[in-house]
Amino acid sequence: MSSRDLLRAARLRAGLTQEELARASGRSQSAIARWESGRVDPSLETLRELIRACRLELTIGLANYDDSYVHEIERLLDLEPADRISDALARQRAFAKVRNAARTAA
Repeated sequence: MSSRDLLRAARLRAGLTQEELARASGRSQSAIARWESGRVDPSLETLRELIRACRLELTIGLANYDDSYVHEIERLLDLEPADRISDALARQRAFAKVRNAARTAA
């Protein structure tokens, strides 16, 4: 997710207009618009301050890189949309069978 997406999502979640966020953060409405449009990227610290002004907290952490799903994602992306849907429905049916079997065994 990009900084513009995070900022817009935070502002909308807080129910603020760009003007209201500008007042709450001490920034200009035009700066908020530039950041949300992606024309300019705010620094990480500025982004955190803007999100804090929305009464939210941006948490950042490090995690081990996991590429174990890359092969499956690439396989699914090679499918036509209708085939992806069929695949998803087949997986859902298989999962439901396993879940029902587990409930019956319990």
